[in-house]
Amino acid sequence: MNKLISFFIVFFLAGCISSNKINEEIVILKTSPENANHSLTIEFFKGKAYNHPSFAVWTEDLEGNFIETLYVTQFVATGKFGHGEVEAGKWSDKPGTIRRPATLPYWAHKRGIKASDGLYVPSPETAVSDALSGATPINNFKLNTATKMRGEKFRLLMEINQPWDSNKFWTNNKFPGNLDYFTSLQPALVYAVTIDPDWDETDYYLNPIGHSEPSGRNGNLYTNLTTVTSAKEIVRKIIVHLE
Repeated sequence: MNKLISFFIVFFLAGCISSNKINEEIVILKTSPENANHSLTIEFFKGKAYNHPSFAVWTEDLEGNFIETLYVTQFVATGKFGHGEVEAGKWSDKPGTIRRPATLPYWAHKRGIKASDGLYVPSPETAVSDALSGATPINNFKLNTATKMRGEKFRLLMEINQPWDSNKFWTNNKFPGNLDYFTSLQPALVYAVTIDPDWDETDYYLNPIGHSEPSGRNGNLYTNLTTVTSAKEIVRKIIVHLE
């Protein structure tokens, strides 16, 4: 009897160890921005609410001027999603173009490329290069990339959003009739860090600095995060290594 109990304990522990290894598996991503000078490695560790979010990573100067996109998830980068929109609020079971300005509005407005419909979120005509985009990782990931910045200080930012992510404040009926808001609910969160290539420091940690406009109608940043709950748990930790 004791041997049988021991067997089940060992079997259970082995299963836990295996599960932990799966949860901590790191996917390697790579992008190749033009005219790069400094190599960057960005390590992303998912939080307990992580569930196929969209995100963008980019750089700015210290005045907030956009410099370059380093990575954008594929659906946002191309404007083509797994389920196309037949008409407002109705979806097809086939891939197609969708306009979702609430997904990553802070990055989209910073990028500053307007499509023919007046929206800044990428469309097939204003798509981000394949060299800077890819599928959403299902697990923790490491992004190997680079920046054109030389010796000057700069900021590195990430905007991340999960669709249909409601809470007691950001509800389905908060903005009746606003279908752009409805596809997002809790707004996209923005994380940032200032990097100084002249410092001896080589590791930097991104921290949340605010959220985007909930329907994507502008590129403003809102620093009050008291109404955001589970969206804060999409990210556990983001570390930037400067080489």
